[in-house]
Order: sequence, then structure tokens, then C-alpha cells
Amino acid sequence: MADLLIRDVKKAYGDNIVIEKLNMEIRDEEFMVFVGPSGCGKSTTLRMIAGLEEITDGEIFIGDKLVNDLAPKDRDIAMVFQNYALYPHMNVYDNMAFGLKMRKFPKAEIDRRVKEASEILGLGDLLKRKPKEMSGGQRQRVALGRAIVREPQAFLMDEPLSNLDAKLRVQMRIELKKLHERLKTTTIYVTHDQTEAMTMGDRIAVMNEGDLQQLDTPEQLYNNPANMFVAGFIGSPGMNFLPGRIEASGDDLFFVGDGIRLHVTKEKVKALRAHNAQDIVLGVRPEDISFESDESIQEVAKATVEVVEPLGAETYVYLSRGSHNFTARIDKHTMMQPSTNVQALFSMDKVHFFDASTEKAIR
Repeated sequence: MADLLIRDVKKAYGDNIVIEKLNMEIRDEEFMVFVGPSGCGKSTTLRMIAGLEEITDGEIFIGDKLVNDLAPKDRDIAMVFQNYALYPHMNVYDNMAFGLKMRKFPKAEIDRRVKEASEILGLGDLLKRKPKEMSGGQRQRVALGRAIVREPQAFLMDEPLSNLDAKLRVQMRIELKKLHERLKTTTIYVTHDQTEAMTMGDRIAVMNEGDLQQLDTPEQLYNNPANMFVAGFIGSPGMNFLPGRIEASGDDLFFVGDGIRLHVTKEKVKALRAHNAQDIVLGVRPEDISFESDESIQEVAKATVEVVEPLGAETYVYLSRGSHNFTARIDKHTMMQPSTNVQALFSMDKVHFFDASTEKAIR
């Protein structure tokens, strides 16, 4: 087990710069998730840590060892891929033992490690089966077992659940978290799925176009996003964004959009005072829009219901007001009908404001 340090790392393919300057520290025993859209650089970063991609500039440390020039086999890491990469002609036992055999471990030590890993992963009765005789979830367990028997300093996982169906992905997420709690091995997990990131990561690195947008706990990313990209990417449905301006009236400030005028709470006035008469963007989570009054600080905006999506435990309501379109997430018992006019209540103590030009959060 070890911490990892990425210092001023750059990756370019000729004139095409994929990662400009990446700095990040992954703590010992941490479950770190890299998340972002396709092409954001998350898998490239993982492959550079593994030694499968050369870095153009910068330094990568695993523990206290600089690994820039070390071959992948000498970095003491184990990688789990999206496609399992199992040997089809070998049974489960031999697939898990193969790496240890290549490193010339004693037969007794190989047997001990394989049997321990198979018990942890519930593969004890499947050791004689070949991959074609197993389900996708079982194959993924074998791929994990092959990594576990290495007893590495760090696990690197590149979208390992992408090939599984939705129900099995949820089950395997739970299994991976339980596995991490048991082994306490430093883990870096790559995914494009923000739900996976939020449910699994101790901390999450949100990436976009090769840049680290924010690195923080799931709670902080959700409640205090650094910019509009993070705010829109983290959360399902994503945060609503309403462009408008700040207008002053005496000591009070108002957010004014197309057909919407919302009173800014006193707690946010100080930060927004410098943005008076400037273009900004109001961000509001779907759960912070309601239709029944409660004790939170709220402002009313008239809106038209466009679409209603019942999802069993909750309902998504898609609304419009002027040029604004936004989504509310409400209780299943609140009845809404399309093409009706409603009064949407904004919990103004929970909204976010972003600079329209930089897209950074205003705090």
C-alpha cells in the first residue's frame, strides 16, 4: 500500500496536448475515482501511472519511488481492465495464478494466494471453470482476483464494470467497496458514470479536456462545485442553469432572468455585490425546486409543466419559463399534469451562482 503523487504531468501526442499540467496526490489506502466524459484524459492518466503510456513531462511517484522510467512490471501495481482480459483456454485457478507463475513464486505461495482471493470473491467453487462457462459478473471477479493475488501497492481499475448490465453493476459496486474496506489497498478507479463515482469514491477527481476541474469528497463536489462543469456533471438529473443578471434595489439584490425575478438571500449578498448589473448564471438542483411551501427560504417563479416522468419513488418534472428550461425532482405523491401552469418554489438558500464568462462559482 502506498500514496501516489502526480506532479506537473503533461501528455502530448505530437502537437496534440491531451493533458497540460496535472497535479494530484492520492493518499495511502484511499479509493480515488477519476470521472469525466469520454476524451477527458482520465484513462490516459491511469495508463501513465501504470507505465503503459510514457509521460511527456513531469513526475509520478508511487510511495517514495519515482517511477517515470520504470517498466510496468516493476511498479508494483495491478490493473483491472474493462474487457476482463482472461485467458480463454485456462481455468479460473490458472488465470489467477498466471502472473505469479511468471514471477516464479513458490507453488505453495501461489496456492495460498489464489485460494485466499477466491474465498474473498466467492469463487471457491468455480476454480476449475473456464471463462466461457461463467457469467460476466463472475469473469469480472476473476479479473479482480488476478489483481488481488499480486498483493500490489495499488489497484488501477479502468471502467471495470462497463460491460455489465445495470443490476449487476450495482451489485459489483457494492462488492468492490466491501473489497476495498477489507484489503485497504490504495485504489484508483476510472469511470464516466458519475453515479459510480459518487457512491464509490472516498474522493473524486473530476476531469474535462485534460484539466482537473475539482478534487474533493462526493459531498463537497455536490454541495460546493467549483464551476459549472462540475455542477452539471455531478448529480442526476444535473443542476439546472438559468442565465440572467444581478440587479440591486436598495440593500437587496435580485436575480433577474427571462420572466423570473428571485430575491437573493442575505448570506449570498456579499459575494454577489461585486457582480451587480453583470451577467451571471443561477444554478439550482432539481430537488431544490418544489411546489409546496415549507420553512426554507423560497422565491416563486411561474412556469409551465412540459413533461412529467414518474419513476416510482420520485417524479421528474420538466418545466419552462420564457427561454428557461429546468427540471424539478419531487415526491411521488405530488400530482402534476403536462401543459398546466404552476408556481415553482426555489429554495434560495441552496442555489449557486456562477460567473457567466469564467463559469467559476461565486462565493
